[in-house]
Amino acid sequence: MSELAERFETHDPGEKQVAEKIRCDACPVMCYIADGRTGACDRYGNVGGRIVRMDPLAILDHAAETGGAVVPFVAEGEAWNGELANTGRRFVTAIGAGTTYPDYKPAPFIVSQEVEGVDLVTVVTEGIFSYCGVKVKIDTDRHIGDETATVRSEGEAIGHVTTGEYGSQMLSLGGVHHLTGGSKAEGRATCDALLKLCNRKPVELTIDGGATVIVEAGKAPVIDGKVEHRMRVGCGSATIGMFATQWRGLVDEVVVVDDHITGVVSEHQAGKVLGWQDTGIKIIGRRSTPGRYFKVSEPGLGWGGTTISDPLSILGEWNAKKGARPGLSLLMVSTTGEQFAYYELDDQLMPVEKPFPDRLQKSVGLIEDNCEPALCTVLFVGGAGGSLRAGVTENPVNLTRSVQGLKTYVTVGGAPVYVWPGGGITLMVDVTRVPEGAFGYVPTPALVAPIEFTMRRDDYIRLGGYESEIRSVEDILAKGGEYLNPRRGTGAPSGNPWPPLAQLRRGWANGAG
Repeated sequence: MSELAERFETHDPGEKQVAEKIRCDACPVMCYIADGRTGACDRYGNVGGRIVRMDPLAILDHAAETGGAVVPFVAEGEAWNGELANTGRRFVTAIGAGTTYPDYKPAPFIVSQEVEGVDLVTVVTEGIFSYCGVKVKIDTDRHIGDETATVRSEGEAIGHVTTGEYGSQMLSLGGVHHLTGGSKAEGRATCDALLKLCNRKPVELTIDGGATVIVEAGKAPVIDGKVEHRMRVGCGSATIGMFATQWRGLVDEVVVVDDHITGVVSEHQAGKVLGWQDTGIKIIGRRSTPGRYFKVSEPGLGWGGTTISDPLSILGEWNAKKGARPGLSLLMVSTTGEQFAYYELDDQLMPVEKPFPDRLQKSVGLIEDNCEPALCTVLFVGGAGGSLRAGVTENPVNLTRSVQGLKTYVTVGGAPVYVWPGGGITLMVDVTRVPEGAFGYVPTPALVAPIEFTMRRDDYIRLGGYESEIRSVEDILAKGGEYLNPRRGTGAPSGNPWPPLAQLRRGWANGAG
């Protein structure tokens, strides 16, 4: 059982209150916490009889985009003696901010600062996301499982394989049905896996009828114990098109083996344009268009994402009437250049493997050089619902319309997000752009993610915001907030834009204010 599962298992939200314990109302679990201890989520604790958010409030300094600490921790009640210069590029994130639960309260921090003559307000809160999950992109040609196959963690179903993309396998994990719609064990395993993935920790996943995969954001995938190094340069047909000129005059025939589209240069349009001669080759597979073949094999862990270990297994008899002849040379190569072999036809027109010639090494190396490193990409996906929006404005639909109209800029821990079109606020963020350790959980189960909404001050007031709760950055640095947590200044991750004036001006130009 994981550490997270143990905390789920031992916590009893109905435990009788005793004198030395106080109740935490920061999430629906409502823990009773003894002095010096933390609740089931490890995020809140009892410090001297008061509920305290244990993690520091993270304040990003975009004048020092290093990601490293630039000032020490400052505890509640201490004077701020750090050096976060007032450059207009300081950003109070929701990391460590606390929540609005039970939903009627304004956001923990509503921050005002002037940037380039514009008075901006950022509403800062940690959101409890029951409706959330991750999309995982795994750069590999290897077959890891059939579409819709169940993905498991700790033996429990937590998602499924979804439609593959160019050079990548895709997983859809989490979601409200796995978090809350199944057994307790399923919900716990789902929450545990999502939390680790969002915080850039490795997670071992098993796919029904498929592979075992170790996924870690920003790292190479490990499939059935083997580390992947490259994603393919393209399908077999694309590889032919890209590199046909490299092979002209050096070899008589080239076959690029691929699970999706295997390419044959002599038949391919690229080869025809270059004047390639017919070779009488026969591919065992379903011919699509000239030089392009589907289903030469089942998906697998072999050449080009197939089950093939011997590439000759996809060849039929050579036809002398269509150009086959003794001595004809053949290069067979995979879409990553990791597998390759050279053959010549004997007197019976049978391909015989020969030592790989130096003249073809450069072309195989060029395929490898054009392959990008294999990585796992983890995108957190969440729906910002009632408690989040109510903490911004007393009329929550106004926030939705402001976000949809590009009037409000949304971030997760300071990282830019993609907001899906349509109703509601469904957002998606690359977890590697979010400061480390930004995600938490509550044992309902649900993930906790930082979220910030930035807009002009006058727009905030017009949408019904909590004007009386607006505070300056300096005041927050000096006094902290309701949950008495320390503050910490840190260099902002590079590449996360702040201030977002260029993005907001697009909304203003469209008549959004």
